[in-house]
Amino acid sequence: MTQKKILIVDDDPEMRLALHIRLKANNYDVAVAVDGVSGIAETRKHMPDLILLDLGLPAGDGFTVLERLQINDSLAHIPVIVVSGRDRAANKDRALKAGAKMFLQKPVKNAELLYAIEQTLGIKSHSAASTVYELGSGPTN
Repeated sequence: MTQKKILIVDDDPEMRLALHIRLKANNYDVAVAVDGVSGIAETRKHMPDLILLDLGLPAGDGFTVLERLQINDSLAHIPVIVVSGRDRAANKDRALKAGAKMFLQKPVKNAELLYAIEQTLGIKSHSAASTVYELGSGPTN
């Protein structure tokens, strides 16, 4: 099986590093972007299998990125998981309606992150076999 490429779009260097380490440790190929504009540019450059997207970004917030991805025929198929520290109640529905597949609240637990990625990519889950997650809401068991 080929290594899946994930693009992290987050302006927080510590969060980018933490996500990068987690993903590399689980055999994902990782690319990063630091704002909305570079998020779109890096998506075009790398054509990732999945995007982890923060909402609070400079140079075009996460909602702007979602909108631009959806209107671009060559990028609209790429699934997006929003990973945000913004208020879940105020932003989850909006993010899902804008095209995100899932909404995860920061700080995100490793098992929840990996499960969401595996579910979105259609990979048989090994990381959270005994834990059930609702769409972006965390463990329900």
